[in-house]
Amino acid sequence: MPCMDQIFVLFNHPLVFDGDCTAADIAIMGYVADLKDGLRAFTPQERRNIAIYIAGIMIYKFGLEAFNGSVVALATNRYDYESIQSGRPSRTFERVGLLTGLNQACQCIGSILIGPLVKRYPTKNVLACAVLVFGLCSALLLIIDAATGGTFMPAACECSAFQIPTLTMASYNTDAMIPVYCISGIAYASPTISVGTQKLKPLQVHIFYEITGTAGAFITALVIIPQLGNNKAFIVTPVCFTFCATIWFFISELDFKRRKSTLHQHEKPAYWKAAFRGLYLFGESIWIGGRILFTSRKFIWLVPGYAVALYAHRYLENGIAPQVARRYLGHSAWSQIMVGGSNLGELLGALAVLLLTNTIQTPMPWLRLDAIMLLIVWYIPFWRPPVDDVGQAWIVAATFAPISFGWAAGDVSLAAYIQASLSRLESKNKNVSALGAVMAFLYSFYIVTYAISGTLLGRYLDRVYNESGGTDGGNIREGLMFTAGMQMTIISVLVFAATFVPKGALAFNPKMISEEKLDEDEPVELKGRRDQEEIPDVPVFKESSKKSYCTSDDGSEPHIEKKASEII
Repeated sequence: MPCMDQIFVLFNHPLVFDGDCTAADIAIMGYVADLKDGLRAFTPQERRNIAIYIAGIMIYKFGLEAFNGSVVALATNRYDYESIQSGRPSRTFERVGLLTGLNQACQCIGSILIGPLVKRYPTKNVLACAVLVFGLCSALLLIIDAATGGTFMPAACECSAFQIPTLTMASYNTDAMIPVYCISGIAYASPTISVGTQKLKPLQVHIFYEITGTAGAFITALVIIPQLGNNKAFIVTPVCFTFCATIWFFISELDFKRRKSTLHQHEKPAYWKAAFRGLYLFGESIWIGGRILFTSRKFIWLVPGYAVALYAHRYLENGIAPQVARRYLGHSAWSQIMVGGSNLGELLGALAVLLLTNTIQTPMPWLRLDAIMLLIVWYIPFWRPPVDDVGQAWIVAATFAPISFGWAAGDVSLAAYIQASLSRLESKNKNVSALGAVMAFLYSFYIVTYAISGTLLGRYLDRVYNESGGTDGGNIREGLMFTAGMQMTIISVLVFAATFVPKGALAFNPKMISEEKLDEDEPVELKGRRDQEEIPDVPVFKESSKKSYCTSDDGSEPHIEKKASEII
């Protein structure tokens, strides 16, 4: 390949082009140069921490995919089996919708509970312990299953289409999965270590996360569930989470220093008092965030552009995929193949944003692409695939990939836009930042929407299935006309229309929206400090230029961020 010698020496020599370089070679060398600059932005200690964090997050994501995929497949099979045994109408997707909706709602509770711990202990300790507790919660369902007669999948067991593998099933009530899955949701609150927005962009840790997510979904569907059964498939989850917690424990504390409190022991606030205060502040954040969003043209479009689009993506993976896998193909485990295709689309979308960040500088083109790609689901109600054919699951995975490509590209770019624009907006409330308030409202809006609609739409599909024959040849195609086709069309129109709301967004690829350039992510406090330096009579505290972006403003502990699209 031409110019590979230039690319090889690029990390140690200035960028020099010669006449033999093609445009593609120049582009590659430009990306390598950006990577080199990005790596130099970190201190050696930060680079070590990032490497450890990436290793842990990849193991964590693999265990998470095995857990979520197996639990949804297990719940789908068990509710169908209970319906057959009792002779009652099916309520499978109503309960599965409730199961997943409550799990995601409990993640908010977990985030609140973990807040006081982050203030008292080093982040890496809280992070490792949270994942370890999550592993113990995932093992709880394994213990219940084993105690009530559940077994591994027999080696010679081959289930035909629409046959439920009852040989491995335990005797517990399937509704018991709901509180267990909710407890897992509370333990799921896993903060990420922020190393500064501009410094982290060239690294894109999210890409490594999606690589493992794609592999984990495929391996779960094709290897783990067929070999172990969906009731035992997530036995790998506690193991993965234990390894992850152990790895993250070796992250350095980044000069963490416990503050010496001037309060006496009896005056120190208890943990639960701090947790309830966090709950109060969370509610206050939702109120303030809603007020910011709905009183400004600059931000109101984020409700459909972010929260509604996030809901559509989650319903695609947690709603439509299990419905098609079970009612069309007869194998609930194959929904993970479809989720794997969706994760692959997310990976490609994140890569696209990374490579085109200088060409596409606002989220608008990506959101419009996302809105158009949602219309792909219209083929599902009219599709009549042969049952018991795993190749059909791969077809669905291939169609999910472009849908999730558009969503992931929009999500990554929109998250960066939200953080850059709202970090400059000063909050009138001293307890709640504008950024935190808006993200709290957007995520809560998504959670409530999914919890309600997931359950109600699942109930509607169950009714369509029962009225069309149920176990005697029933189908849900008529229902999917509305829950998949019409719903995604309405969301598509909302998201597409939202991209024209901000000022300056009418262009196909706007360079600036709301008359604000976001190329430089400068926090408000730094801008204010710079302005003060221009006034000779104002004393200014000058910090060391070597201060790491990994530390908080007072240098006492790492920043903690939780990306709303990954509370997941």
